[in-house]
Amino acid sequence: MRVLYLFLTAALLASCQPESRPAAAVVVKDGLGRSLTLPAHPRRVLALAPSMTEMLYAVADTATIVARVPQDNYPAAVLRKPVVNNYPLDLEKLVLLRPDVVFTVEGITSVDDAQRLQELGIPVYYLRFRKVEDVFAGIEELGRLLGRQRQATQLADSLRRKLAALVATTPKSAAPPSVLAITWQDPIYCYGQNTLFTDEIRLAGGQNAVTETFPQPYPALTREYILKLNPDVLLGGSFGKLDSTFFRNYPELRRIKACRNRRVYPITGNLMERPGPRVVESVRELQKLLRQPYVPAN
Repeated sequence: MRVLYLFLTAALLASCQPESRPAAAVVVKDGLGRSLTLPAHPRRVLALAPSMTEMLYAVADTATIVARVPQDNYPAAVLRKPVVNNYPLDLEKLVLLRPDVVFTVEGITSVDDAQRLQELGIPVYYLRFRKVEDVFAGIEELGRLLGRQRQATQLADSLRRKLAALVATTPKSAAPPSVLAITWQDPIYCYGQNTLFTDEIRLAGGQNAVTETFPQPYPALTREYILKLNPDVLLGGSFGKLDSTFFRNYPELRRIKACRNRRVYPITGNLMERPGPRVVESVRELQKLLRQPYVPAN
């Protein structure tokens, strides 16, 4: 009944649109390989992932962005947009916003929610990121979809140049430090091999301590597994903070090299978590952390 109500609402809203609304459409494939029919010139867009919102602000005509999600906080101008909830997805409010297309990232929006929106005439376009270059390509793809190719190309090329200059300063090492980045403490979740972090830390001069590829991008690890990894660096909080929480809860993990050498660092969450235009700044932050001096363990 709820879906029928939404469908009727969407149909009524569509019937009220001016006849001058562009009828041209294009058929595209998104990052998940799904075929979608999109307006050739979208006039109303929104994103269900903060990283995609940042991309829209960097590429789109910002007047076409009709809403934000609660997690959005960058750039500051986004805070002036109305909010639509994404966890759980507020279908009613989203339909009332009448977006021509909704953008999201793999793993953020469920395919079931995307299918519901599709049935209501609202296409959902997914992007997928495994490499930093995928972010640049995603910016360019967004530009093509929105008719903003010049702006998107200039931005992507500028980011590529900045990344190349940054990587050129990364010391080459035969044995890059292994880095474990945790996202949650109980249970212990971390950035897995099949996440953007793996490429970011490589570009910064390190390597993901998690070399095994798990089905989940952010696997839960046992203490025994982490002891076996014995990472050189641990990311997820300052040494003082984790010493009184993480290592206090798991005292056996004080034996890992990262703890013994005090190579335990906080990271800026919304840089690491968001594959958007600030991805080069994330690599820069990781590079800076890996260059922190430390006292080798006895």
